[in-house]
Amino acid sequence: MKRMPNPKGAYYFLTGIAPYSSGVAAMPGNEIVHVIMQNPPPYRKGFEFIYSHLAALGRPRQALCAIQLRIPRPFSFEEFSDFNQGYLDILDEWDLPCDGVNPVARTNVAPEVGPPAEAVLYAFSYTVPLKNDNLPPTFIIAGAGELRDGNLSPDYIVRAGETGMDAVKEKVKFVIGIMQSRLSGLQVKWSQVTTVDIYTVHPLHHLLAEELLIPMQEAGRHAVRWYYSRPPISGLEYEMDLRGVRKELYL
Repeated sequence: MKRMPNPKGAYYFLTGIAPYSSGVAAMPGNEIVHVIMQNPPPYRKGFEFIYSHLAALGRPRQALCAIQLRIPRPFSFEEFSDFNQGYLDILDEWDLPCDGVNPVARTNVAPEVGPPAEAVLYAFSYTVPLKNDNLPPTFIIAGAGELRDGNLSPDYIVRAGETGMDAVKEKVKFVIGIMQSRLSGLQVKWSQVTTVDIYTVHPLHHLLAEELLIPMQEAGRHAVRWYYSRPPISGLEYEMDLRGVRKELYL
């Protein structure tokens, strides 16, 4: 992973794979605002909403730095690739790639209860100018599941096909490691995290203290949000994302 500047968007991003960056952090003099949609629209319509919202604020499209989607069910690896191509086409139309690299972070999960009929926009984040440069940086860490090295192949799933207690524990520890490396890559710390989201349908009470709250260090004071959902690819069992923001809107 490499931390790269995106001057048009006023944020740094941590390189990831083609569909998404590993995370973003606002440049000095800017901060990231996180928006949750009260009634998530189909994601293509969601981009129209984002455009209008940014325009009303006088912000360019390039200020969009993170997306959270909800899908009807986990995809196969092939379906995931097909979905990503349509998503990337929108980012290209918006002129969002930076030096040919996708800077936008993303989380994409499938709710187990009450899933949407189609892919919808659940939340998005963007940068705005900040007058007080002395405040801590704001950031978004993209969602990650138990895939080694970001390879989109079933061969790289940690403990593939296993959902027993030991296997889930190993998956959780692996993903926590990814979160730590992304925080370090963006030059931020657990103490600056304001929200931790976890996505799984497997019981976690026996892992919550030792494998989540303790490794999260100071972020553990804020607890976690558990979404009873599955990662976007069939075969994955656990996902996390993080953010450190001061402003969250519900629209």
